[in-house]
Amino acid sequence: MDINGICISSATDEHGPIYVYQTRNSLVLSFDGEIYQSCMKLNNMNGLHLDYTQAMMAGLFFIPALKTATIMGLGAGSMAKNLLSSFPELDVHAVEYREAVVKAAKKYFHLPDTNRLCIHIDDAVNHIKNTVIKSDIIFSDLYNTGGMEANQVQSSYLRDCNNALTEQGVLVLNICNTSLHLREALDQLLLHEFNNQLLRFEVESGNTIILAFKNEIPLIERKDLLTKAQSLHKKMDVPMERYAKLLLDTQG
Repeated sequence: MDINGICISSATDEHGPIYVYQTRNSLVLSFDGEIYQSCMKLNNMNGLHLDYTQAMMAGLFFIPALKTATIMGLGAGSMAKNLLSSFPELDVHAVEYREAVVKAAKKYFHLPDTNRLCIHIDDAVNHIKNTVIKSDIIFSDLYNTGGMEANQVQSSYLRDCNNALTEQGVLVLNICNTSLHLREALDQLLLHEFNNQLLRFEVESGNTIILAFKNEIPLIERKDLLTKAQSLHKKMDVPMERYAKLLLDTQG
């Protein structure tokens, strides 16, 4: 989508540019000046405003007790901020390769300074391979201006994510702007590394959200799923009922 706003910050590191735009009611982080990487509404700084970031929260339907979350790819910190503000007892680990992105998130997007948020300046593959942290949910949203990071399409990365989950944990992946060949390769790796314990659905933006479960997919009755969605809606200010229905419709 086009960014209709004024560039208020432009920085460059060894990986390329980092832009911050101000529109009439939002701040936008972009790496190429054309595609939204993150968006923050000025009147709702902790909200999730991009459809796919809301949809990725569907993984929370299946977590009985949320204590620790890991986000691969901090961006402007939208998911981290929403989780921290919605779940007062939650610890969040965010892995971001580019320190300049973290600086932009803190300066312009009100990323909080709290001991419940631990930011790791590291490559996602290296971090997840070496971490001793067990997360209830891992969000993997690894993209650059060329599309999906190839590192996300590796059996070793997916296996390490699996190992870093708690017993009832879920890996959530966002898939967009990805070639058919790469998507098919990722599908095959997920089938193998997660023993076919997968759910997926598409959102209006064209993104595909994949939920990969460490163990068997929990059985949740339609009524109970919608009830949990309503509860999460109140906590997060995100229309979670929409994504519960998408999951139910996709699974038939």
